[in-house]
Order: sequence, then structure tokens, then C-alpha cells
Amino acid sequence: MTLPDIPLSPAGADRTFQVDLRGLVDLLSHHLYSSPRVYLRELMQNAVDALTARRRLEPAAPADAFGIRLYADGSVVRVEDDGVGLTEGDVHTFLATIGRSSKRAEKIAEQRADFIGQFGIGLLSCFLVADEIHVLSRSAATPEAPAVEWRGRGDGSYTVRTLPASARPRPGTTVTLTPHADAGEWTRPAQVHTLARHFGSLLRHPVTFDDGTGGPGAPVNPEPAPWARTYPTPGARSRALAAYGAEVFGFTPLDTIELDLPAVGLKGIACVLPESVPAGRRHGHRVHVKGMLLSEQAEEILPEWAFFVRCVVDAESLRPTASRESLYEDDTLAAVRDALAERLRAWIARAAASDPDLLARFLQAHHLAVKSLAVHDDEILRMLLPWLPFETTDGHSTLDEFARTHRTVLVTSSVEEFRQVAAIASAAGLGVVNGGYTYDRELVHRLPEIRPEVSVADLDPATLTAHLDPVDRETELAAAAYLALARDALAVFDCDVALRTFQPASAPALLMDSREARHERTRSQLAREQEGGVWGDILGALRQEAPRAQLILNQLNPLVRTAVSIDEPELARTSAEALYGQAAMLSRRPLRPAESSLINRSFLDLLAHALRKDS
Repeated sequence: MTLPDIPLSPAGADRTFQVDLRGLVDLLSHHLYSSPRVYLRELMQNAVDALTARRRLEPAAPADAFGIRLYADGSVVRVEDDGVGLTEGDVHTFLATIGRSSKRAEKIAEQRADFIGQFGIGLLSCFLVADEIHVLSRSAATPEAPAVEWRGRGDGSYTVRTLPASARPRPGTTVTLTPHADAGEWTRPAQVHTLARHFGSLLRHPVTFDDGTGGPGAPVNPEPAPWARTYPTPGARSRALAAYGAEVFGFTPLDTIELDLPAVGLKGIACVLPESVPAGRRHGHRVHVKGMLLSEQAEEILPEWAFFVRCVVDAESLRPTASRESLYEDDTLAAVRDALAERLRAWIARAAASDPDLLARFLQAHHLAVKSLAVHDDEILRMLLPWLPFETTDGHSTLDEFARTHRTVLVTSSVEEFRQVAAIASAAGLGVVNGGYTYDRELVHRLPEIRPEVSVADLDPATLTAHLDPVDRETELAAAAYLALARDALAVFDCDVALRTFQPASAPALLMDSREARHERTRSQLAREQEGGVWGDILGALRQEAPRAQLILNQLNPLVRTAVSIDEPELARTSAEALYGQAAMLSRRPLRPAESSLINRSFLDLLAHALRKDS
């Protein structure tokens, strides 16, 4: 089989890419845009850019001279503007060439900051919902030019023709879409009106919507942004901003923080959430660029620690990504993020200085967010550390209150350690703070920076045991046999047993056993099991002297006094196992399988003994 001769292009000849428009539209719908609904945003955005250019030509025109009119009756969707319009040459340059944008033309390259769009693919988004796009335009920059019509179809074909001036008496552009049969979800009149309000409620140009029923066009953006309005009193302004935040986000803000960054033309509000949120859970923020909604999920506008607020802002100088649904990460965005973070810090400082009730409600809901900020921000640390709540042996308390009664503050390294010692430490008059929660231990150690008269130290088991009173020698000798049996029974857990007296008397035993000690004992056991192998040598090199756990029995407890007098060996061992199991459960740490088995066995053995005794 031979192939036919194929004519070859001359060496070095230029070629043109062949674009499959349907494939490109599929790419847009699945990978660039989040939803077909963006078609209306793109049309409105093009109209706003055209109005901006028209305003450049006629700066003395009245503020409401130029606007945008939307129309949808179920069969077509139409967007008409009084913008700068297009000539026939503009149509061939900007509409017939995929990827080129009038905003990138040299004649306005230096003016790009005045336009929302930065990419020339916006009109293609209309093919997500339409079979045909019809554009009728007349140029305001070249008034003598005729009207021009461009008609593009989903198969990639298009036509261009000029029309008499009467076809469009006034400058501007009208874009008409003929929707797909299955695009009704996005092109029904009610939905078009909803989308127009969603995207364009803060636009600075008048926008109206007509549903084809013959009534007057409904305003899409009847009022300016709430922060741009004037109010009779500061209280009225505050209430209006809070009401707007509730309308946008669906919750009544604990407070609203006005945001104003003149350098980038940013204005808006931050709404403080009235309830706590999980640490690190970042909320999306509503970001408008020149009035057009860009994104409802712009996490990047604020730092990670600011998860206690949701923002709605309108900016002039932020740069959208290609999809115009998020912000481009550049130096401007980084500077805006830092400046907004400073505004939030300033709000916290004002609340601390002048509104203690608001501060208390804020910290009650968002203390974890403030703790995360205080770890890295010395100013916030100095202002708010005394006010932050912590779990202590005096209950939940601020460090300021706690330091008034405890000049020496002890802090645990874990929650389970605190729960083991809290009752005994409280009865002994020790001031202990639970340092097991995120940020707490680090923050408590910085308390002397704010309260120099207070000292802070990690809780050492020896510190607590030093506050447990020894029993007299006669009692110790009487209990020696029981203690020996108890130590033998608990040797499998590397646990020593001691007899002391401490309050509260209702606590029969205290298990002193840190997480680090358990890990070291586990490592030592693995080293013994792997002795002689490579892993045994490695674990042996890491091995330290493994600290033993200690079960401290309380001689003041009636149950313990009864147990140490048991003279039956098996029953004594069983009671010691039961006391160990009860102390381990009270520590609320995860139980090892052997400990769970011990608790079940000791309970059944004690039950069996009681039944035999009664029979």
C-alpha cells in the first residue's frame, strides 16, 4: 500500500493552530469555570469595561448617563450597554481571534488597571449555555463608523457584516444569546435576575433587568455599597453594616470591623463570627473587584489565624486569576493580607481597651484563635494573655485571676497528666494549669513577661509527691506484705506502689505515669525483644533509664485501709490490680490492651470472691 503524495509547505513557512471550539468550551466548563452561571458575570464584566472606556472619552457626562440593561424572557438572554462600542476593525481584531482581548491592546495597555478583565476568553464562556452569540455594536470612539454585527456559533463559524447607523442609533454594544435546550437552569428570567444581583449588586454603574412582561426594568443595584452610604449617627452606621453582614453571610455578627485600604482602593467589612469554629478552619470571603463579585470563597485575603471573621470587600487593584474566580497571589495581595491582619489586631486592641464586655464575649467564642495569634504576636500577647481562659486547678480561669492566688504556676505537658493530678494538686494548694491543649503550655510559660512577680515551671511528678504526706512507720510496716504483693502483681506494667496520705480522702489512688515514660518503657521492651539484631542495637542506643510508673495508695481512703489489711495473697493481688485499673481509668488516657484485660479480670475475680463469701 502506498500513501498519496501530500504537498509540503515551504521550509520555514508559518502555520496557524486549528482550534476545536467545542473542545475548548468543554475545557472551560470543566477546568476553568466553576459553573456555567459565570457566563452572565462575563457579559456584565465586558459591559462594565466598555462603560469605563466610554467614561474616559466623555468624563463630563452625568454619573447616570451610561448604564447596563439586562433582558431575559426564556427564549433569549440579552445584555446591552452604553459603553465605548466596537468598529468593524475592532470586531475582526477582538472577537474573531480567540485569546485576544481589547484590554491588552497597546492603545490602552497603560490603562489596564481601570478594567476588571485581563483575559480575552470571557465571551467564549457564553457557549457554556448558548448555541449562538449575536453581537451588535457601534463605536463611540469613531462616531462616523457604521454599526457592526458579529454572529458566532458553537461549531466555530462566524460572520461579520456592517449595518446602517439606524440599526443601532446610539453607541454601545448589545450581546444576545440563544440558549441551549438544556440551559434553562441558567437562562430562565428569574435565574438571570438572581445571578445579576449576585454578581453585580455593588457595581457603580446603573444596572436594570427586564423579564419581558412589559413592566419597568427592575434595578439590580439600587443602592451603593453599605460602607459607601451616609448615616445620621455612628450607631445607625454600625447597625446597617451588621444587617448587611447578616444578609450576606446568614448570621448576626458579634461585631463588624470596617476595612479601608486607600492604597489599593479596598473597602468593606469583616464580620466577627458569634460562635467558635474549629482551629484552622478557614472561611471563604466575598471579594468584589470594582464592584463585580469575583469570589465567595477567597481564603487568601486574610491570614490563617483570622478564622474568626468573614469578610466582604470591594477592591480596585487586586488581580484576578484567569477564571476570575479567585485572586492571583502576588506582592499586592500579600500586602493587602498583612494590612487587613493589622486592622483585625487593632480591633482586638480597641475592644481590650474600651469594651470589656465585647472582649469577654469574643474571647469566650474565639479564645483559640487569639491564642494562636498571641504565640506569634508580642503585642497581642501583652494585651490579651491575662484575659485568656485556661483550665486550671481552680476551674476555668483567666491567667490574671489565677496569678492573684498562685505566685508559682505549674503547667502540665498533657491533658491526661492534668487530669491525673488536678484533684490532689488542688487539695494540696498547688496552682496547676492544663498545658495539654494547643498553644496553652507555650503561652503559660510567657506569663512572667506580663506578670514578673509570677514564676512558671513544668509540673514535675516529684513536686506533687513532695506534697503527699508519708504514713507513720507502724502503718508502713503493717502494710509491707500487701505492698510487696501489689508490686509483684503490677510489675508487668513497670509500676511501683507506695502508701501515702493526701486529700481528697475520696481518691483511693493516684497513678503517676507520664506519656514520655510510657514511650520509653515501650522502646526498652522492643529493644529487649529485638536484642542481638540490627533494630535491637538501634533501639538500645536510644534507650534511656526508663522511669517507672507509680501507684500511690491513699491511706486516708477507707477502701485502701481495708485493702492493705487483706491477708489472703490472691485477693490482695486482685485488689491491687483493681486499684491500678481504677486509677488508670481516672487518668482518662488511652488504655493499653493489657490494662483493659486487667480491669476486666480483676472485676470478675472480685465479684467471684464476693459471691463465694456470701454462699
